[in-house]
Amino acid sequence: MKKKAITFSTLLIFLGIAFILVSFAPLIKDEIWFYLKELKNQKYSLGDKNGQKDTVFARFLTTRPIDIEPVNRDFGIVIERIGVNAPIVADVATNNENTYKEALKNGVAHAALSDYPSEKSGNVYLFAHASLNFWDLGKYSTVFNLLRKLDFGDRVHIFYKNRIYVYEVMNREVVQGWNTSSITRATIEPLLTLQTCDPPGTTLNRLVVTAKLKEVQK
Repeated sequence: MKKKAITFSTLLIFLGIAFILVSFAPLIKDEIWFYLKELKNQKYSLGDKNGQKDTVFARFLTTRPIDIEPVNRDFGIVIERIGVNAPIVADVATNNENTYKEALKNGVAHAALSDYPSEKSGNVYLFAHASLNFWDLGKYSTVFNLLRKLDFGDRVHIFYKNRIYVYEVMNREVVQGWNTSSITRATIEPLLTLQTCDPPGTTLNRLVVTAKLKEVQK
């Protein structure tokens, strides 16, 4: 009886470890990819006709440049440095949990109270998951896992109405809890705000990255 109890306890421990490893697997994979990309100085860029298609093989086993083909040119986001390439779901209510959770299964969410990309003063507010329970939250549950890796000067491309709005990161901060005050903050220039959970997989804080418009490409 004692031997069986020990065996059952050991099984529970192994199952617990396995669950933790499975949960953290996407985050670990993203961290490894980013580390290797930086180590190899591998470039990811839009419209690089000499680059190769973005695949798992290309990401982990080659040093050749990667050509990013946007998944959505009507309303989409590409962040070359951290490999983000996702559609944007427009006008998502931030005060309705069911609504925004469903929207986040289909891409990055655009807050309904915020502006659309424009050369006029305003704030485009986008939010997405940095999550561990990927099995429950859909294809884009980890899309902003590496948002904290962005540095000042890194570029964010927003595709909207046949134009490409190129923003440059100017600030990164962590705010406590469910603070969403940056959605309605006053602006004097065209801004883009990116928000996700911090640390990934928790709701303790919010990571907020602010970028300013640098150019508009047709």
